[in-house]
Amino acid sequence: MGRIFEVRKHTMFARWDRMSKQFSRINKEINVAVKAGGPDPHSNPALRRVIQNARQVNMPKDKVEAAIKRAVGKDATSYEQIIYEGYAPHGVAIIVEAATDNPTRTVSSIRTILSKGGGNLGTAGSVGFQFRKMGVFRLKPEGIDHDDLELHLIDHGLEEMGESTGDKGEPQLVARCLFPDFGRMQEALEKRGIVPISAAHEYVCTAPIELPEAKANEALALIDKLEQDEDVQAVYHSLV
Repeated sequence: MGRIFEVRKHTMFARWDRMSKQFSRINKEINVAVKAGGPDPHSNPALRRVIQNARQVNMPKDKVEAAIKRAVGKDATSYEQIIYEGYAPHGVAIIVEAATDNPTRTVSSIRTILSKGGGNLGTAGSVGFQFRKMGVFRLKPEGIDHDDLELHLIDHGLEEMGESTGDKGEPQLVARCLFPDFGRMQEALEKRGIVPISAAHEYVCTAPIELPEAKANEALALIDKLEQDEDVQAVYHSLV
């Protein structure tokens, strides 16, 4: 097991410094998970995962419970999940995940941000071939026999596992699987009593690029603006 490769981090935990944005993202994820699988986290693995991630961003339990109740209400907002593909400056490929109740508003906003930032919105499939949708589990390494866990998870869809660091430089283990195996991996960890720091799907770039600092900063500035849009859930990119 070696050090796992990761592109420069722009995740919901690392870059969204406003609590309202974090909570808004979780609220939408709860809404989608409840509508797809019901309000009981014991029988809804997707909701269980979202609740775990809510703890990671310190979302109060009462707010999580309120979001679940709203999602089952008659007047609950229905969100459409949409993937946008395009480029930031200097050829940096990006995938933007959005959850919106107004796709026309969302695509217009994303197109404007990209255009003003020196990027452009592409068509479906224009950059998707450079990414793999994977289940990504981040774990605290304390008390874990790395090699034993790796061998165990291979039977449950593990593609790669290695060491990484968190947003504050803390050591982490990162275990990745192809997204169709997400549920198997989640169940395997739960049976071992391992509670992930976070568990989510991510689009992992298979052809990352490296840029000089000045050009990289231009691309990252655009990515930051995209992440702050009210309808954007996550942004993935090819920048090392």
